[in-house]
Amino acid sequence: MARTRYGKVNWMELREVVEVATTALVLQECQNGVIGKLSALPALAEAAEDGLIPNAAALAAAARAAGVRVIHCTAQHRPDGWGGNRNARLFRAMPKMPVPLHAGTSAVEVVPEIGVEDADVVLPRHHGLSPFEGTELDSLLRNEGIRTIVAVGVSVNVAITNLTFDAVNAGYVVVIPRDAVAGTPPDYVDAVFEHTLGIVATLTTTADVVDAWAD
Repeated sequence: MARTRYGKVNWMELREVVEVATTALVLQECQNGVIGKLSALPALAEAAEDGLIPNAAALAAAARAAGVRVIHCTAQHRPDGWGGNRNARLFRAMPKMPVPLHAGTSAVEVVPEIGVEDADVVLPRHHGLSPFEGTELDSLLRNEGIRTIVAVGVSVNVAITNLTFDAVNAGYVVVIPRDAVAGTPPDYVDAVFEHTLGIVATLTTTADVVDAWAD
């Protein structure tokens, strides 16, 4: 049974929320150039190394075994930058990164610890901060009757929070295994979960989701 500052998440209730037939595991930017060996964001990669990566890998393995669809949402850019955002400091800094997230390079590939299996779906985006922006994610999920998203990856600072709000606004239930996401600095991440994400999403642990899918 996972515990949060908002109380206990009943295991039986969690099992119903993450029912195999109506749940997808969405991995946000779990790619080499973001949290892997090629990361241009060393603080974020360090935060992800010991918790997020092994826990996301465990969730992906459990999802595949149970029949839950695994969806890898990655970020990439054209080498000439055409069509990409320039309306925020984050976007304007991207071309200066030592490892660009260029389409077709290893920087945009999913980290090997998690990997991509034949049944997985890979949805790259060239625009925005959320996988709901500029991809077919919402349409694909609705076509398959998905009602719950288990969201993992990076970062709590931007994309995980954006993904959560987009999903909730679109009518999905969002479940976040607290130990399978990362951001920086730790105190800020804790505050976001306490004051923001904990209000709109179901917070749990990797172990509880794995157990629910294994039952």
